[in-house]
Amino acid sequence: MVLRCRGFLFDLDGTLIDSLPAVERAWIQFADKMGIDRDEVLNYVHGTPAILSLRHFMPDASEEEIASTFKWIEKIETEDTEGITALPGAIALIDKLNALDIPWAIVTSGTVPLASERHKMAELPEPAHWVTAESVTHGKPNPEPYLLGAKKLGLLPEECVVFEDAVAGIHAGLDAGCQVVVVHDSPDIPRRDEIHLTITNLEDIEIVKSGGYISIYTQ
Repeated sequence: MVLRCRGFLFDLDGTLIDSLPAVERAWIQFADKMGIDRDEVLNYVHGTPAILSLRHFMPDASEEEIASTFKWIEKIETEDTEGITALPGAIALIDKLNALDIPWAIVTSGTVPLASERHKMAELPEPAHWVTAESVTHGKPNPEPYLLGAKKLGLLPEECVVFEDAVAGIHAGLDAGCQVVVVHDSPDIPRRDEIHLTITNLEDIEIVKSGGYISIYTQ
């Protein structure tokens, strides 16, 4: 299958970098602190902005309590960088995008402190454009982050390909009108008939630029 686009929008955690152990260590601490089943928390939080996850699991808490807990878990996640690395093919793909002058951005549910620290630890090239939790009013699964990402690239959503691994991000990308490539196939992938491509990792794709458009092939 061949996809044609003009720009790339990347999720960060689970798509460009492996931060799963750090994410789970932090949210297990939250689950234990709140007396909530660990698996219930871990199954919900991936790809979802932390503030939305907290509101989900703390429905009766005041905004002050939510804000305090958010700062607590953000600090844990930002300081715990053990094992954070770039996923296979991530750096090579971004280097090729830069070499071909293809626009790209990172669209993450993480905050600026958290995303920038993990990005640095993984030694990824710096994007010209970021969309973080602070950039939007409504985070994933709302389409706003990917709509903003396309706007930052100066492109229409349908001219962009979203690379995602999480359920919330897949919904966000599809509802934004972008083409969606899912990295790491799993039984939990929603809206499978709407997804444009599923790959094992970023090493599976090849890109060719011609006439201002990029063709994406699977190897």
